[in-house]
Amino acid sequence: MLRLKTYRYGSPRKRGEGLRLGVARYLPRGVRKTDYASKDFFDVWYPALAPIAALIRWLRKQPDFVKAWPEYARRYRREMGSRSDSRQAVQLVAALAQRTPLAIGCYCEDEAHCHRSLLEGVIREAAGER
Repeated sequence: MLRLKTYRYGSPRKRGEGLRLGVARYLPRGVRKTDYASKDFFDVWYPALAPIAALIRWLRKQPDFVKAWPEYARRYRREMGSRSDSRQAVQLVAALAQRTPLAIGCYCEDEAHCHRSLLEGVIREAAGER
């Protein structure tokens, strides 16, 4: 069983949450690098698990975010499987989460429409959980 959770950047850490991986494409603005962990953003920034900039731009251009979500999800999953660095990152996180608690986080308020929920599924699939 994977010891994997999700969180929103800046939310208070939960007991047993483990190492926080920041999986957003862009670093937080207005936060000093030395403060990322202490302000509950992340312990390690891991952009190899973030959507590519072109996919983020595509989603932002859509007039109806919710209607565009299924296509975005399909593209993001395909991207995670087609890019070598992303595939390897997913495999690494899946292996680590079998041994130690990890949490993957992003800025989005609505986790149901955030790539971190998709990424959690991709990682669980890579670990053979789904």
